[in-house]
Amino acid sequence: MATVLVTGSNRGIGLEYCRQLRDRGFDVIAVCRETSPELQALGVRIEAGLDQADPGMPAELTGRLDGLPLHWVILNAGILESIGFDLLDEASIRRQFEVNALAPLRLVRALAAQIPSGGKLALMSSRMASIDDNTSGGSYGYRMSKAALNSAGKSLAHDLRSRGIAVAILHPGLVSTRMIGFNPKGISPEQAVSGLLARMDALNLDSSGTFWHANGEVLPW
Repeated sequence: MATVLVTGSNRGIGLEYCRQLRDRGFDVIAVCRETSPELQALGVRIEAGLDQADPGMPAELTGRLDGLPLHWVILNAGILESIGFDLLDEASIRRQFEVNALAPLRLVRALAAQIPSGGKLALMSSRMASIDDNTSGGSYGYRMSKAALNSAGKSLAHDLRSRGIAVAILHPGLVSTRMIGFNPKGISPEQAVSGLLARMDALNLDSSGTFWHANGEVLPW
């Protein structure tokens, strides 16, 4: 049975990933800082107390996993702190870079040896990472950090190709979760994850490194 690891799994999109993947028959490893009743109710393996911002987190996680093969790795954890031009908060921008860009790269480096040939890696990005698609400005820390994540994902697609690992860079759409204040214009996590998993199903080495919307649209850099 295939094993999938999901970070940021205690709520929102991460929780829904765990639910749908469990229902597909995957062995799910849910990684989070703090668990939740909803996650515990799924009956999946939970690795809690792991903060992606902690540089020691990858070593702690790999120690717990003890070499277990990971067929899919979905790096979903991230933060959004709205930073406008008039009130630039440099500490917040650095924090978003740490969590949204550097931390996933550290984690991939630590876990790559456990992803077998034919494995798949998903980096949860955002349309707000697109420079060409930026029509509103603002959100400096989030836009900059997710653009950096996209750049890392493109490089990973090249560097992991020889190992047979394909990389997807994914935008879930506007999803009604706590991160965006349950925006009523957003789609449900169920709908978003259904589309995201369709992108993962179709992912292969030929399409590795592509920046996709959950609906299948290829997004501009």
